[in-house]
Amino acid sequence: MSRFFATGSDSESEESSSADEITPKAPGTTFKQSLLLSDDEEDTKRVVRSAKDKRFEELTNLIKTIRNAMKIRDMAKCLEEFEQLCRAFLKSKNIVDKEGVPPFYIRLLADLEDYLNQLWEDKEGKKKMNKNNAKALSTLRQKIRKYNRDYETEIAAYKENPQESADEEEEKEPGDSGSSSDSDAEGGEDGVSAKSFLKKKPEPSSEASKFLKSAKGSGDESSSSDDDDDDEDWGSDTVDSGSESSDEGEGKSASLAVVFLKKAQESEKSEKRLAKKKKPKKKERLEEEAEEEGGEEVEGGWEKVKGGAPMVKEKPKMFAKGTEINVPVVVKKLNEILQARGKKGTDRAAQIELLHALANIAAENNLGQGIMVKIKFNIIASLYDYNPNLAAFMKPDMWKKCLDCIDELLDILFEHNNIFIGENIAEDSESLIISDQPFRVRGCILTLVERMDEEFTKIMQNTDPHSQEYVDNLKDEGRVCGIIDRLLNYMENKGSTEEICRIYLRRIMHTYYKFDYKAHRRSLGLQAESKSEQDQEESEGEDSAVIMDRLCKFIYAKDRTDRIRTCAILCHIYHHALHSRWYQARDLMLMSHLQDNIQHADPPVQILYNRTMVQLGICAFRQGMIKDAHNALLDIQSSGRAKELLGQGLLMRNMQERNAEQEKIEKRRQVPFHMHINLELLECVYLVSAMLLEIPYMAAHEFDARRRMISKQFHHQLRVGERQPLLGPPESMREHVVAASKAMKMGDWRTCHSFIINEKMNSKVWDLFPETQRVREMLVRKIQEESLRTYLFTYSSVYDSISMGTLSEMFELEIPTVHSIISKMIINEELMASLDQPTQTVVMHRTEPTSLQNMALQLAEKLGSLVENNERVFDLKQGVYGGYFNRDQKGGYQQKQSYNRDQKGGYQQNKGGYQRGGYRNQNQGNY
Repeated sequence: MSRFFATGSDSESEESSSADEITPKAPGTTFKQSLLLSDDEEDTKRVVRSAKDKRFEELTNLIKTIRNAMKIRDMAKCLEEFEQLCRAFLKSKNIVDKEGVPPFYIRLLADLEDYLNQLWEDKEGKKKMNKNNAKALSTLRQKIRKYNRDYETEIAAYKENPQESADEEEEKEPGDSGSSSDSDAEGGEDGVSAKSFLKKKPEPSSEASKFLKSAKGSGDESSSSDDDDDDEDWGSDTVDSGSESSDEGEGKSASLAVVFLKKAQESEKSEKRLAKKKKPKKKERLEEEAEEEGGEEVEGGWEKVKGGAPMVKEKPKMFAKGTEINVPVVVKKLNEILQARGKKGTDRAAQIELLHALANIAAENNLGQGIMVKIKFNIIASLYDYNPNLAAFMKPDMWKKCLDCIDELLDILFEHNNIFIGENIAEDSESLIISDQPFRVRGCILTLVERMDEEFTKIMQNTDPHSQEYVDNLKDEGRVCGIIDRLLNYMENKGSTEEICRIYLRRIMHTYYKFDYKAHRRSLGLQAESKSEQDQEESEGEDSAVIMDRLCKFIYAKDRTDRIRTCAILCHIYHHALHSRWYQARDLMLMSHLQDNIQHADPPVQILYNRTMVQLGICAFRQGMIKDAHNALLDIQSSGRAKELLGQGLLMRNMQERNAEQEKIEKRRQVPFHMHINLELLECVYLVSAMLLEIPYMAAHEFDARRRMISKQFHHQLRVGERQPLLGPPESMREHVVAASKAMKMGDWRTCHSFIINEKMNSKVWDLFPETQRVREMLVRKIQEESLRTYLFTYSSVYDSISMGTLSEMFELEIPTVHSIISKMIINEELMASLDQPTQTVVMHRTEPTSLQNMALQLAEKLGSLVENNERVFDLKQGVYGGYFNRDQKGGYQQKQSYNRDQKGGYQQNKGGYQRGGYRNQNQGNY
């Protein structure tokens, strides 16, 4: 016989050999058996499986790999295996169409999607992922969401009752394997189900093991080919073995498929019995798990988590049980915590919690304020390090913690005068133990407060200025200023001069741009409306002007760094200008000579300088100094980049000139919204100032070819207005100024006044000034005066004489004012006229050239310049320009006299050289 049957026991081999000797074999049996059972399979067990089983086993293997990758959060592996799973499932399409989508496949899709959503919501976990895993997570999440749309109903059914789905799966899979063996007539499954790949199960019962073994044995010719350790199962299979041996004894040529079919039928019966027994066991196991969970909840020791890697890590214990807690132990623990600072994968939030816990332990054990100060320093530093990106701003909860910690630190420093802190104290020389000696701690509270101030600026820069959140964040400025004031008092007693200057500058930067309304009311002599407001004003103490004066003068005297002094001067000038102290602001700017070397300063200081110059120009305008206002605003407004120069935003047209890194740097330099200067107000002030200067100048030099422009931007707006095909009523601020300019050009001051001062312009511009009414009155006065000058320039050639009384009525000005304006024009030779005092009239002199004469004069000037250029070119070609050396007869070189031009524009030559023509040689040769 073939040695295929040699895998059984010794008794089996003896029985089969005796049967071979007695029973003669039918012809052809040996040939068929040799085809079915070759000698290559002597030492291996052959398993015949259906196509369905092969495909499902491939899917279960891939699912097992995916679940293992999910446990270790290997998203790259998950993505790779999921793509393979999709391809394998596509190959199994024919079987799936016939049998339906397998439950274990739906279960994986649902679990994987939930797992990915859980990871995606875990922001901290995502930050710790490496680049490949983070990218794979994003890609896999998109793929699974798209893929699961085709199985929405199945996934929904699974999620509604996952336990029932799992039970059905367990029942279905053994039956499926039996039915497939019936249909294919190839033998049963090897006993490994999809469920066994997906989750761990308890050890099967003895009947289940029998079923598995019999199923495995059905792949062979008979149950007699099983292993030696299956002897105990022979009782139930004697009928089968007997029938098989009798078949062989009779010498029939039946194929092995009959044997498989018989065995498959038996396996079906045993599976049904097993399924009935499994159900109660499943229920019992679930009840046991529920009892265990209930017990654990009472104990509070364990927590049930969802599938995947554990999300919550157990906090490390601070100190071992029984450890004596003293200062060296706490310092050692502190250094251990700080060693992880800055390393990749460090949980910054957990580090902050550990430091807080350490501070509580130090406080409970009364280890002294020295160690508390040191821990507080490190807590604040860790809060600043929470955002590793320099451009990122602190979250609200971290910001509140930071302010609280700094307040607590200042409380400790104020309560205990025996604590000395400084950057110059080395780690080795620190004194933290309670003793007669004062505490010495390494650290700088000023640096922490400066960083806090910068973080506040970043928070304001990154908040939408038109939201309620911005207002809420801005309320924290009072607390920030309070911390700066407390530190200022502390530094005045214990700090160095350099540190005092630094903290003074921080206080100045929070004060210089704020208008002091209460001081303004007091200067106007107005009383507060209610008694509570009066009490509040009295309790507030000194005005902002007094504070600025005291702080800035200290910096002027003591500071050694140019930058702090420059910033203090600019802030001081800005504050003076904001409160209409024009002369103090102007004198301080001129004495500082900052305009000479400000181009060498760093960009933030240049932005502060630009803001100061703009505020100075607006102040000059409010005071009626129109020319000074125009000169101060000219550089900013003529550039067309006022928004960018003032640090109030970036222009889109310059985006291509800067890369992403430069753009980030420039955004960090932006001024917070509450410190902005109104750009529309700024442009209006500039254009109105240009109008009041430019229109009279244009009227005075109407026919002057060399007329210069005072303001290019103003002329540009005029040209834009002239090019408009349809001239309607003005809408924008610029259109109002252009319309007013045209009216002023005709001497119509009332129309000009109506365009400049009306409800629309009041709401947009003039109401934004603190002294609104005074500014409007000043503007009306200036419009009247400049309109009078323009009228005289334009229409002086029409009049022989004009009465000053008439001019006074036309422009609603007092006669002395009209007299003063006309006198200045006559003195400056702008108006060719004289005043007749008895009759109060202006007598015009006919000295102004006509338009034809003006054109003739222009032609004469141009021809004169052309002749000069021509003569210069001619002399260059002759080689005598500038007194060149000419060679004499003796072969030497002798310097001759240089040429000179005579009165008639010619040249004369005398004695081999050129002599001065002068007025005496007018009769000699010219050309």
